[in-house]
Amino acid sequence: MSDSRASLGDGPAPSLVVISPHLDDGVFGCGQLLATHPGAVVLTVFAGRPSAYGAVTDWDRSCGFGVDDDPVAIRREEDCAALAQVQARPLWLEFWDAQYGPSPAIDAIAETLDRTVHSTGARIVYVPLGLFHSDHQLTHTAARKVWQRRPELEWAFYEDAIYRRYRNLLTERWSTLEGEGLRLIPGGTSTTAGFEAKQRAVRRYRSQLRGLTTPGRPGYADVFQPERYWRSHQ
Repeated sequence: MSDSRASLGDGPAPSLVVISPHLDDGVFGCGQLLATHPGAVVLTVFAGRPSAYGAVTDWDRSCGFGVDDDPVAIRREEDCAALAQVQARPLWLEFWDAQYGPSPAIDAIAETLDRTVHSTGARIVYVPLGLFHSDHQLTHTAARKVWQRRPELEWAFYEDAIYRRYRNLLTERWSTLEGEGLRLIPGGTSTTAGFEAKQRAVRRYRSQLRGLTTPGRPGYADVFQPERYWRSHQ
């Protein structure tokens, strides 16, 4: 698996970068933020496209995919359509979603994130708190390593939509971060600005919304609750 990535071309440096575990999380957690910062970049870590998928996974089946489909290619198309609604640009890393194979090493993710964030020229980076899902946790931990290497950048955290509703997860994450010497202070809450654009963007993730509404899964109502961001303060 390579660490090749999509290119932003010769466009201007983005105002900010949102690091997203999967092809939807950036919009789910920061859609309004993105809509109010045109030209921002959503850097998705687990956007890699396997050369062969094997058996259809339970999640892909829930999303409506079959044996002849290319789920990542379709999700990338959805991501492009969604980000166009909030005037953001996609940047995809080639690491595989956990459902397709073993997870990469933290250091491998961190090295690629470091190079990619630096290449964008952005000065502000938003990182998921890394709740529940293993890919979210890996993304959070790897991004923290980059934060330690790049203290000249402005770093903030955002709440992982949907997972933030799970009991005690936010409290446990805050406790862990404080135990590591990192204190989070409120960095803003979305109001109404950008909400309609976010709604349009969320609807473009058709396969993911279908999966989230299958029996036994949490739905996606939480993505339309206020977004909350946190600044780091040591």
